[in-house]
Amino acid sequence: MTLDTFRQSLAERGPPSGLDTALQGLWWAGAGDWDRAHALAQQREGDPRCDLLHAYLHRQEGDAGNAHYWYRRAGRSAGAGSLQEEWDALATEFLARPAGA
Repeated sequence: MTLDTFRQSLAERGPPSGLDTALQGLWWAGAGDWDRAHALAQQREGDPRCDLLHAYLHRQEGDAGNAHYWYRRAGRSAGAGSLQEEWDALATEFLARPAGA
């Protein structure tokens, strides 16, 4: 799936089938359902992709301290640029390297 296809799928009622937990959470974040995205990130705490999603979500809500905690757990620097740029970067990364690949 391409980034454009993933973005276009946000118009649907739910994420495309076959997505891993991190991509499902990112889809819900992109669709505007922070709570659902956060619940998915929490389901897989310790998975670096879900921890990175968790960081993004707390950055999105404006909780910088919590976001920094999750960026550290994911082994990443804090997000920079706009939230949309970070969402696009995460989607590109997650789509290029599916979980377990």
